[in-house]
Amino acid sequence: MTSQLPAVVTLLTLLLMFATVWMVGRARERYGIKAPSISGDPAFERAWRVQMNTLENAVMFIPALWLASQYVDPLWAGIAGLVWLAGRAWYALAYLRDPTRRGPGYIVSMIAWAALMLMAAGGIGMAIMENNATPAEDVTGAP
Repeated sequence: MTSQLPAVVTLLTLLLMFATVWMVGRARERYGIKAPSISGDPAFERAWRVQMNTLENAVMFIPALWLASQYVDPLWAGIAGLVWLAGRAWYALAYLRDPTRRGPGYIVSMIAWAALMLMAAGGIGMAIMENNATPAEDVTGAP
């Protein structure tokens, strides 16, 4: 199961993104905001910002998750991914209720993303160093 945890986190991230799309569609209907407008009622604008911010963050999160999984450990990458998801959900719910309270959830998700980035960078760096530590064979066959 631990090797599948990043895949489960990715699926949950896709579900979170779908939920934000659904919230925006529902808010459009509730507040009478006709496409392509993205302004109007403040409640709609909050839902739209949650969707856009989640999308913007997922673009950075998903590659970091998979790089950390590949180069470090799928379990630890998956755990950091679950923390990111919890932070994003906290952020979304807080922002929808009161935009001034969105900060803690955002910070949690950014800390998890930073942890994934550090894992990925460290793991890739170690892999590069390991490859350079092995002497290359001479193409002429000379010892």
